[in-house]
Amino acid sequence: MSKITDDFVASVLDLLRKRGETVTTVESLTAGMISSRLADIPGSSDVLKRAYVTYCDEAKHEMAGVSCETLRNYTAVSAQTAAEMASGGAAAAGADACVSATGYAGPASGPDDRTVGTVFLGCYYRGETAVQEHHYTGARNDVRRQAMEDALLLLDSCLRAAGS
Repeated sequence: MSKITDDFVASVLDLLRKRGETVTTVESLTAGMISSRLADIPGSSDVLKRAYVTYCDEAKHEMAGVSCETLRNYTAVSAQTAAEMASGGAAAAGADACVSATGYAGPASGPDDRTVGTVFLGCYYRGETAVQEHHYTGARNDVRRQAMEDALLLLDSCLRAAGS
């Protein structure tokens, strides 16, 4: 059962709309699921102007401005990369807010692979960037869905923490 309802997503979009602000997404493992969930709500185009799918390192660098040094030193699946995806995505899109997702959805590369389900989510808003680390269980698409839902919860949390 999804913890993200249409009413919840509509409330996030309404908050941005009331503030006259916009949002973008920079997504890796979710490959557009976050922006798609926002776009499920009629009128989302008022605030969702752009979305970036940055599945490979080159795209993260070119589209969201993640530094090559960050990718080399911390890898694509790191708090540092999620933070740069969020702040860089906002800058690239000229958006007030940006939510990012990077992680390992699976399947495991071998019996000793413990990385599957590791996800970093980022949210940039009003000059601040918040990052969360999650460890999900389940099949590939379960991990991706959980990441999408928690990214939207993070966006809501950042917007509400900043006040009006």
